[in-house]
Amino acid sequence: MPTPAFVVIILAGLLAAGPPTPLLPGIVDSPDTEVRPAFSPDGRCMLWGSIGAPKTTWRILQTCREGAGWSRPEAVSFDGPDNDFDPAFSPDGRAVYFFSNRPGGQGGDDLYVVDRDPATGAFGTPRNLGPDFNTSGDEWAPTPTADGKLIFSSDGHGGLGKQDLFEGDLTGHAPVRGLGPEVNGPLDDFDAALLADGRTLVFASGDLKAETRVTLNSARRGDDGRFGPRAVLAPPINCSEAINNGPAIDPRRPGVLFYSAYCPALGPGRMDIFEVPAP
Repeated sequence: MPTPAFVVIILAGLLAAGPPTPLLPGIVDSPDTEVRPAFSPDGRCMLWGSIGAPKTTWRILQTCREGAGWSRPEAVSFDGPDNDFDPAFSPDGRAVYFFSNRPGGQGGDDLYVVDRDPATGAFGTPRNLGPDFNTSGDEWAPTPTADGKLIFSSDGHGGLGKQDLFEGDLTGHAPVRGLGPEVNGPLDDFDAALLADGRTLVFASGDLKAETRVTLNSARRGDDGRFGPRAVLAPPINCSEAINNGPAIDPRRPGVLFYSAYCPALGPGRMDIFEVPAP
């Protein structure tokens, strides 16, 4: 366990940091709403969820390195006419997980995976993850882990509140399990990311429908596999009084936390992706 002095040093460092920085304004951050970036392990491409104005089009966009800059954002090849959102690369970059309400699922928003050729960046045909993960409710924000698990949120697996965070095994058919009362509460708990240490979970919590004080929190996994008490992350994280969500880590920049927020004084759009020092 960190000593109180160590905790004070961490918090002081965060408080001394500057304001959150928009992620690639004009390429990623725009007048639309941008949520939850995903970075390919080789550093060549970036995906994110985009909601146009008015909120009728939920798409997954992509930009890739082009010389010294980045390409013009375009919808990924597997993006369809329905809502596609919350992309996340597998640790080896050979697959992308996301949610969609496209026809043929278990109901509501379902989790999908699509193969990706790391050499060419070409995507295959999306596959529904099936009833081990999906329900007639909504499943969001899949996060694959290095040990073959998938962390995601759902309101259809039972739990302690609205959206709760769960973990399932991608290599078998073991039942998914909730992350416990130290993480899940009576409101919405969703949009989880593991920091570079593989133990610290950063996730969003609050009343998503009301868009009121949805904050980013952290909880650390112990040696027994359980997560310890959660804590709201200190400034400059949580720049919004309304919604802070979509945390993500770039494997090539492990010391940076990316997240989405309604902070119009800092970014060009309704909701933008920002970067700050990782807690």
